[in-house]
Amino acid sequence: MLPTLLVLCIYLLSLSIFPSTSEATVPPSARFSFVNEGDFGDYVVEYDANYRVLSIVRAPFQLCFYSTTPGQYTLALLMGTVRSEALMRWVWEANRGNPVGENATFSLGANGNLVLAHPDGRIAWQSNTANKGVVGFELLNNGNMVLKNSNGGFVWQSFDSPTDTLLVGQSLRLGAATKLVSRASAEQNRNGAYSLVMEPRDVAMYFTGTNSRTPYRYFSFAGAQRFSIPDGSTVLNVTLTPTLGLQAEFANSTSGGGGYVFKNPRFNTTLSYLRLETDGNLRIHTYIIGTDSEGSEFQRWEISVTVFSEEDVWALETKCQLPGRCGELGVCENSQCVGCPTPSGLAGWSSDCKAPKLSGCGGKVKYFELKGVDHFVVKYTRGDGPVKQQNCADKCSKDCKCLGYFYHTDSSRCWIAEELKTLTRVGNSTHLAYIKTPAQ
Repeated sequence: MLPTLLVLCIYLLSLSIFPSTSEATVPPSARFSFVNEGDFGDYVVEYDANYRVLSIVRAPFQLCFYSTTPGQYTLALLMGTVRSEALMRWVWEANRGNPVGENATFSLGANGNLVLAHPDGRIAWQSNTANKGVVGFELLNNGNMVLKNSNGGFVWQSFDSPTDTLLVGQSLRLGAATKLVSRASAEQNRNGAYSLVMEPRDVAMYFTGTNSRTPYRYFSFAGAQRFSIPDGSTVLNVTLTPTLGLQAEFANSTSGGGGYVFKNPRFNTTLSYLRLETDGNLRIHTYIIGTDSEGSEFQRWEISVTVFSEEDVWALETKCQLPGRCGELGVCENSQCVGCPTPSGLAGWSSDCKAPKLSGCGGKVKYFELKGVDHFVVKYTRGDGPVKQQNCADKCSKDCKCLGYFYHTDSSRCWIAEELKTLTRVGNSTHLAYIKTPAQ
């Protein structure tokens, strides 16, 4: 009995002398609370936004409240060189799609939880790190914001929760609950239609439209056949490095890895970022300082790599593969919109091209045919099949959300489309498109 009591006393004493990590608190000197109020910043920033700077800064990064809609603010990280004429860019956001108003607060309290709150105390965003041993906050020189414990370890980091942007040194890993999601538009600060997702042995890009039940794959890095993928790959990194630019690598625990590197040897890419743009394209933006032919120094952002392009030597795809390249319904060839499908044939393209308006679920339908065109999903998905063409048509006819189907007579494969968007002209007449239209 005595040894047991002795052990218990020693254990209780140790708890009082050496408190557990979860009981650690943020010292008063490391706590902060910022209020969204006061004058706006003087310099031109991305999206032509109004912004208020916080004193959390580490060049070339600064934390701010910004707004593209009066009275609606996002807590975000600004990247750029102050007093330069080059546009400063937003590279991380806490509360996209959930804006706060005037007098909102951003704070780190004693319990170690980062909180963005409305004036009435309602939480708009938080780090979910309360009572997890946080003792301080730091903005690192690579743009990563971290909450540290007493051992210097990261309890939370902004690099684990990107929006549409990756900074130098930031990674997305297989199995992590992270992905890039595009912004809706320059004016609308909410999630857009495009996403970049880590998958087993692949990096895939998806489009989700207003009619989509599920996301539509429109690009695959592995499908582009630029990767050397080791068997049994368990880790997938997409990173930016100062010397190589964008590097996408698959790896496993025994044999190392392989991948594809976009090299950009002209510039150091420390001031660079990878962004999934509002149009679904993936680009690397690099801030350069140079001298022109007359000897004058210049500073500017430059697009150093574009994944979907006819001109960029590092491009993996043409712009015709972008779902929204030719609007709601247009035919694309050589990255140009060349026609608008109609029941009477291919008309000249305009931004008003749309699919025929259907009378509603249950109404009688028919189809008009286009030869030598593919939907943007065809290249990077297998579709259904082999099936008979009539079965493909029947499946679309019975589905109220189906706007058309695509069929390859040479392979008897079928793709059902709830979103039409851009169609790509191909040189194979066995590739057929059928657009649903009301029966007269």
